Amino acid sequence: MMDHLNDMEIFARVVSAGSMSAAGRELGLSPAVMSKRLRRLEERLGTRLLQRTTRQIALTETGQGYYERVLAILSGIEEAEAFVSRRSEQAHGQLKVSAPTTFGRMHIAPHLEPFMRANPDLSINLILTDEFVDIVGEGYDLAIRIAELSDSSLVARKLAPVRRFLVASPRYIAEHGMPCSIADLDNHVCLAAHNGDPWRLNDLDGSISLRPTGPILTNSSEVVRAAVLGGLGIALRSTWDIGPELASGQLLRVLEDYAASGNIAIYAIYPSRQFLPAKVRVFIDYLAALYGPVAPWDRV
Repeated sequence: MMDHLNDMEIFARVVSAGSMSAAGRELGLSPAVMSKRLRRLEERLGTRLLQRTTRQIALTETGQGYYERVLAILSGIEEAEAFVSRRSEQAHGQLKVSAPTTFGRMHIAPHLEPFMRANPDLSINLILTDEFVDIVGEGYDLAIRIAELSDSSLVARKLAPVRRFLVASPRYIAEHGMPCSIADLDNHVCLAAHNGDPWRLNDLDGSISLRPTGPILTNSSEVVRAAVLGGLGIALRSTWDIGPELASGQLLRVLEDYAASGNIAIYAIYPSRQFLPAKVRVFIDYLAALYGPVAPWDRV
């Protein structure tokens, strides 16, 4: 079928150019090849399409009718390809996104309005969950993850760094005192991360890992956030989560020489870089521009 289409294109180009040599120059084919392809086309159709002389070519009556129909076919193909090209460049359809609950509520949901206005042919299914979803198996277009990425068949684009510090409220510090060393944490209430991961902290002397224990068990990062703001203990929190509270003094840094490992970042994860749909690309580009090299929560 492709050979048939190519022969039709050669025929149409010869007619429009007025000669095989001119058409051959346009297509990068020799006159001998052009003549052979036209002869093959006529043999397949069982009719003569062109009257050839040394100086010019002329359409036969059958060739004229065939030429008109070939132009319509080639024009339709060109229009179809242009349609696909336009569709591939425009964001359309439904975009299914997974994001962490608190991050999605704080740093995605408030910014959807301008994005949706800029992409009126796009709808978004935003699923907020603190669990790692199976992007491919569950039909997600992309996921926002806050993690230290391991080897994966998925593609990742870093959107922003993550800075995490030990924090407590002034009320808690007033009641329990400010710890002066890591060892002092044994005498304080530590609010564990909802996933039970250890605290990995770095200082000038290296890194340490400790597993905090406390009186609150929860699967919700927002509960831990509310608890530290309420003065119930010390927590390891990200600036994207508590940046404004640190800036306002609602929370204080504890053991300021220590910060969490810098290997964790905010990523957009998607299945493949090849033929990336426009709806995925424009959303990732939007978030990357929104957060920038210095994220808004670190500018307060």
